[in-house]
Amino acid sequence: MSTEPAKIESVAVDENRHFRTDHLNEDLGARTIRGGALTLTVQLLKFALSTAVTIVVARLLMPQDYGFVGMVMVLVNFLTMFQYLGLPNATVKWRELTHVQVSNLFWVNVGLSSAIALVVVACSPLLAKFYKQPNLIGIAAGYALVVFLTGLSIQHLALLQRQMRFVALAVIDVAALAIGLAVTIIAAWKGAGYWALVLNQLMFASVTMVGSWVACSWRPRLPSRNTGVRSMISYGGNLTGYNLTTFFAQNLDNALIGKVWGAHQLGIYSKAYQMLLTPIGQVTTPLWTVAVPTLSRLADFPERYRAAYLKIVEKIAMLTMPAVVCGIATSDWLILLLLGQQWNDASRVFMFLGIAAIFQPISRTGLWLFMTQGRSREMFKWGVIGSSISVVSILVGLRWGATGVAASYAITDLCLTTPLMFWYVGRRGPVSMSDVYRTVAPSLLAAAGSLVVLVIARPWIEVFGSLIARLFLASLITLATSATVLVVMPAGRLAIQSLKETLLLLLKGKSSLRAQTITK
Repeated sequence: MSTEPAKIESVAVDENRHFRTDHLNEDLGARTIRGGALTLTVQLLKFALSTAVTIVVARLLMPQDYGFVGMVMVLVNFLTMFQYLGLPNATVKWRELTHVQVSNLFWVNVGLSSAIALVVVACSPLLAKFYKQPNLIGIAAGYALVVFLTGLSIQHLALLQRQMRFVALAVIDVAALAIGLAVTIIAAWKGAGYWALVLNQLMFASVTMVGSWVACSWRPRLPSRNTGVRSMISYGGNLTGYNLTTFFAQNLDNALIGKVWGAHQLGIYSKAYQMLLTPIGQVTTPLWTVAVPTLSRLADFPERYRAAYLKIVEKIAMLTMPAVVCGIATSDWLILLLLGQQWNDASRVFMFLGIAAIFQPISRTGLWLFMTQGRSREMFKWGVIGSSISVVSILVGLRWGATGVAASYAITDLCLTTPLMFWYVGRRGPVSMSDVYRTVAPSLLAAAGSLVVLVIARPWIEVFGSLIARLFLASLITLATSATVLVVMPAGRLAIQSLKETLLLLLKGKSSLRAQTITK
């Protein structure tokens, strides 16, 4: 009988092994560098794979196929804001968790996902009537199933992220993407039309769900009362409030362009938007996976927190700003090469959206500061302010179609929304607005210099008949100009040195990484 309490205690400890994070503090900096390197490498692989598939599928489908899906996604994106309820973020951030707490969060997410799936199906006839497109009913039913499958994997993925199991997350992500894209190509080739896009999401959600349950052996209990999840739901509720307010800024453009200008204009706009944000997401999404748990563990150490955040932002700026500028300067060549002649109208939309994309990878990291500092209520208030500005900019540009919306939104985002957001989040906490701008200034100047050189050199680059040759030469000019600008500035040289040190740490291996961290 004396062994019974020990056995019970052993079971309890075993149940909670999925929630403990104390072992991560021993080499947090090393884990962050390795995790960042792994996830960025995986994202580059995913980007190359998805880009190749996009080129193939875009030639098999028509702009209106993307437009039909975009019409349904307006409804789905709105409803799925309530699917997560910010609870996976609470799971990642919370210092102490128990089995029963995560079980309750799991059932909340599954319950919300089931309800949302039913609402999507119920609303699909109204959606079809609004757009006068009966085929939207079937598309909505497919996305309803996607919503339900996604709900089954939310907490399992959050637990993997909480324990910084980046290899497992990477394997799941790549497998889901590869299988989904393979199915998409086959379906598009067989003439499935817009159903190829629906099947892509169905396969991605299915593989993600199975993979997350295999990688994370935690299994939920039945719901319980009085488990102390009220504060977690409150935290998640504020994040949901932010998502609700920003929904209109992110989806009103699609809804209005589709309603006023039709499926073709919406297809052009959504494809340009996707082509621009997909590569940016290849950088920001994996870094979010790494940065949020890292900064959450450093929340009680302001100086280390500030140093870690700014080092990440510095790397993002160096990777994305010159690349986005290169895309702006060569938007017509890029669209023609990747999508074909029928998508020429998307090049101007792509160019204007690129103006906003210069700073968007940096501005998105402001949300990390809100979340990891426990400032979810302030994040909700900022959502009200930022989305109001964006809605006004979209309405102003609508009279000129997709191009007008893109131009109005981009200029407003770059000149007003982004500076205001960093001022708002920098009022409190370890990171100020001046810290951010001082950190990204070298990369911003390098990008500006590259844009000037590319605009001047375009007539000479056009001598090359091959689009591939033009884009390759433009990339070389961007790289050379950016490196030159960085080298001539003291701050730029320090940024390059920091990048080299990070790469050397990766090459030296795990033993060396434990001796040095990014927070020094």
